[in-house]
Amino acid sequence: MDAIIPISEHLNTREVRYTPAAGIPALKQAIIGYTEEFYNRKVQQENVIAASGAKHAIMLALQAILNPQEEVIFPVPYWVSYPDMARLCGAIPVPASPEDGSFYPGIKDIENRVSSHTKAVIINSPNNPSGVIYSEKFISDIVRFCENKNLYLIMDDIYHRLIFDGKTIINPYDYAKNLDESSKLIIVNGVSKAYAMTGFRIGWAVANTGLIEAMTNIQGHQTSGPSVLLQKAAIGAINGEQLGVEELRTTLEKNRNVMIDLLNSFEGVKVTRPEGTFYCLADFSAYEKDSNKLSNFLIDKVQVLTVPGAEFGMEGYLRLSYCGSLADIKEGIERIKSALLK
Repeated sequence: MDAIIPISEHLNTREVRYTPAAGIPALKQAIIGYTEEFYNRKVQQENVIAASGAKHAIMLALQAILNPQEEVIFPVPYWVSYPDMARLCGAIPVPASPEDGSFYPGIKDIENRVSSHTKAVIINSPNNPSGVIYSEKFISDIVRFCENKNLYLIMDDIYHRLIFDGKTIINPYDYAKNLDESSKLIIVNGVSKAYAMTGFRIGWAVANTGLIEAMTNIQGHQTSGPSVLLQKAAIGAINGEQLGVEELRTTLEKNRNVMIDLLNSFEGVKVTRPEGTFYCLADFSAYEKDSNKLSNFLIDKVQVLTVPGAEFGMEGYLRLSYCGSLADIKEGIERIKSALLK
């Protein structure tokens, strides 16, 4: 392992010039090591692009593969950016709500929305905003389904190390039959969540070389590539001591337990127990069906910030975060109770 140079010392090297648009070789090598460790998949530097966050990596992929009026499918609830990302490419977002009313999609939920215009599917598990982890069966089914239908499959794995209750990471490569250069499987990840480096804006994608080349050409004209200093920081995180990731995961699991217990004691609120991430999506429709109205009421009345469920395709719900302190979590829920039970 190469020695990790602090950013302050790196500034003194004067290596602050333009870098390759797809990322510096050392960061690509770190991503290759990460992919081998967590996905049991050996890739080459030509299969990797570093971008300004996982979100940007997804956007680059969509810009590279989509034509106007083509469709992108993603399960509900979904990360708020997916629909607008598709629209920015001139494409059509197609939310897929599980027919059983849960947060867990089945392959039929996706199949039923496929048309002749479908080009890609986006899967985010563990899921933001619900915190659920999609089943191994669903992941295996969606990988094989997309291969059979010749669809791009974007796996947004940004939370894949923040999982609870002894669950293990589900590896999409385990179910792929096609792993050559015609593969349309795209793995997206980054340093924002597991390493708590949200402001560093370093993410990446692993895919076939032709797609990575197209994404690199787009990035070269958009941003010229991520900051070299932030790429160096990401190398330090990926190659460095990993104890902090487990400490964060453990803390979040404890916080999750406290928040869910508090919500379950809150009459009229329904919540599915998160299995990962640092969010839960709670049903407050018994108090107010308009989630924007309710969210605004809570910030104005008791200064508690929530995100309206409508932003994720789930009206009547609120997304709550448990990444703060236990004291903040307890006080936040008590404030919500005080506002709604009066």
